[in-house]
Amino acid sequence: MTSSHLSPYCCDLRSKKLMLLDRPALEAKDVLDGSNHCWCFRTQKVLGPDRARVEPDACTAERSCFRSVFESVT
Repeated sequence: MTSSHLSPYCCDLRSKKLMLLDRPALEAKDVLDGSNHCWCFRTQKVLGPDRARVEPDACTAERSCFRSVFESVT
């Protein structure tokens, strides 16, 4: 699998639209629908473990609580 197939988003990022996607999200439009609502799988809230807001632009590798797809498998 090449890096172009890996999602830039945390594996804990969730949204209704993302549940219907049959591949990793590559862009914010893959995650967000008209409601723009998403949440963190670990906290089950709109705030992540670091208490910052959950959204595609924020849930990336720069964030302290970020977990890649590979980390979620182990």
